[in-house]
Amino acid sequence: MSKAVFLDRDGVINEVLTKRVKFVNTPDDFYLLDGVGEGIRKLNASGCKVFVVTNQGGVGLGFMTEQDLHDVHYRMESDLARFGAYIDDIAYCPDKPHVKSWYRKPSPGMILDLAQKHRIDLASSYMAGDRDPDILAGRNAGTKTVFLGNDKKQKEKADLHFPTLLSFATWLTD
Repeated sequence: MSKAVFLDRDGVINEVLTKRVKFVNTPDDFYLLDGVGEGIRKLNASGCKVFVVTNQGGVGLGFMTEQDLHDVHYRMESDLARFGAYIDDIAYCPDKPHVKSWYRKPSPGMILDLAQKHRIDLASSYMAGDRDPDILAGRNAGTKTVFLGNDKKQKEKADLHFPTLLSFATWLTD
């Protein structure tokens, strides 16, 4: 069985709720955060599987279509490829916010499905995110949890915390 890093998308891989971007509903709204390409490349080079698990309530709310979401993910993968980095698989939940769903984080469904599909050892894997639902989803799935960012209140809830994805990837791979 393999080890993996499950990553939230918005706020971990790309900008969201910034001066430049409010929500990512089209490829033109997608901007990689600094260091993300290098961080994911480090994870890839270490042999770790890298997955994206993302709540995308904008689909359920009608702000974007599933095709729009696939186009955003194509842009993400293209931007990462410029750094020699790649994502092994992507899971998303299109349900509206506040809907109780097996797949919408903090529920573990997306992580558990990817783990089964790719033969992942969850106990030796990590879920990294920038919000409470990400940390809870990882905990509910049986992974170690990593808070990325500087919110002191949030990082107390995770097993580990780092300011950026690159700093976490460097710690994990060096």
